[in-house]
Parts: sequence; C-alpha cells; structure tokens
Amino acid sequence: MRQNLPRAAFALLAPLFSLALLVLPAAAGDRAPNERTLHVPEGWEGAYEFGYAPAVRVGDLVIVSGIPAGGQGSYEEKIRRMYENAVKVLASAGATIDDVVELTTFHLEPKGSPEFRAEFDKYMPIHREFFGEHRPAWTAVGTSALLSGAAPVEMRLVAVVGSGENSRVVRDGEAGEEKPAEAGAEPEDEPEAGVEPEATP
Repeated sequence: MRQNLPRAAFALLAPLFSLALLVLPAAAGDRAPNERTLHVPEGWEGAYEFGYAPAVRVGDLVIVSGIPAGGQGSYEEKIRRMYENAVKVLASAGATIDDVVELTTFHLEPKGSPEFRAEFDKYMPIHREFFGEHRPAWTAVGTSALLSGAAPVEMRLVAVVGSGENSRVVRDGEAGEEKPAEAGAEPEDEPEAGVEPEATP
C-alpha cells in the first residue's frame, strides 16, 4: 500500500501542474512569439481610420509607421515635435527610444548631397537630444513628395523591446574592445555634423 502512495499522488498532481503551466504565462503578461498587436495612441485615431496602424508589435519587435515632422513652427520645432511623437508612439507599444534598432528618414528639401549636409547641420543637434550615444542603423533618403504637405521630414522606426538595456558597441580594429552604449551620453570623437567619415582600409 505504501509503495502505491507516490504513484497515486503523482496521478492527482500531474493535471494540476499542467494547468499551472498554462496559466502562469498569461498571469505574467507574457506574449506569444507571433502575437500581433496594433497600437493606436491617443490622438492617432485618425491614422487608424485612414488605413494604417501607428505602431505594430509582434513579440518584442515594434514597427512604427512614418511620423511626419508637421504642424506649425520652424524647421527645428517640427523636427523636435516629430521625435517627441516618436517617443509617445513607441511607448504605446512598450518600447523606448533606446530600443530603436533602425531608422529611416525621408527628406523633402535637399535636392543633392550639399543640401543634405546643410540640412543635417540643423537636424543632427535635435537627433542627439533624443538618441545621445545610442546609434541605431539609419538610412536617410531624399524624396520629391511626402503625404503630409507641411512636413520637411518623415521618420519610420523599428525597435526591439528591451534591447536598449543590453546594447554594446564593438569596433573592429580595437582588439575586440567592447564599449557599452550609454543612453543620453554625449558622443565622443564625432565627425563634423553632416560630413561623412572617411573610409579607411
């Protein structure tokens, strides 16, 4: 009789243990790896009604639709407002500016490389206010038109939630030295704004 007690106890506890495994992830707020959530922050309802989600989150990946630098004010005021809106949309999906891994910016005003570099003299100080030492992958594209007629720039972002807490920089040619990316830190040895760094063999 005593030999059968452990087996009987296991038979009773096994279903409870299985049920607990099903309930715990939901209670902890975990997401399924392929769960897709469309995020519509307050004030962005018109975008969703128009036909797109301001942000889409799949697992820990967050994709933010193009945010125009629109509204009233100077060029600098419009760019700063665009970054402030980006922070709000990212937050609605559970991400921060430090979680951003990719940027794409579309610029209406420059018609060539010299004009692009001149624009970045105005653009980069505002960019650094928000990104500091954190430097995501970035593609800047000149374009002939934007949907928002008042915007000189539109910005699209991709983020991975939590990645900003584990970011590091590895520079080739420095004996594998790793430098942590500190959010909000001032950049060091930065090339002059708007000037591409020289390629070295």
